[in-house]
Amino acid sequence: MLEIFGLSVIELSINGEQKSVMVRPADTLLYVIREKLGLTGTKNSCGNGDCDSCTVLIDGWPAKACLTLAVEAVGHEITSIEGLRGVPMQQAFIDKFAIQCGYCTPGMILNGHALATIHPKATDEMIEEWLESNICRCTSYQEIFSAIKTVITQQ
Repeated sequence: MLEIFGLSVIELSINGEQKSVMVRPADTLLYVIREKLGLTGTKNSCGNGDCDSCTVLIDGWPAKACLTLAVEAVGHEITSIEGLRGVPMQQAFIDKFAIQCGYCTPGMILNGHALATIHPKATDEMIEEWLESNICRCTSYQEIFSAIKTVITQQ
């Protein structure tokens, strides 16, 4: 890691690509993804880990990018919504009308995709538990639940 005037150049593996980026020690992964790498699908909403709009996957597990320092992600595989091209979860959200304004949608899709990958036989209770941290103010959770359940039952 090269350090210059308190800034460090780090290597991040994001969406299957290696990216070099200069960061401050306190830069969050959310800030780096959006502002330094230009991947704006990851949303900045509450800024304190309560809403999950900033969800990314780190080594396949959901993580709150607003609470994760960019330097903590070095050596791990990061997946943002831009890295989930053509996965069944995205189509299920469209088919089940689980999208309203779309602000929370990337986090919901990433959480649902991770659940379906990690627990391919997830129960209804597991789906509800995994969605507890995602906040949506525009639609009912029934459509979101239905989209995730559809993918899990089709595996």
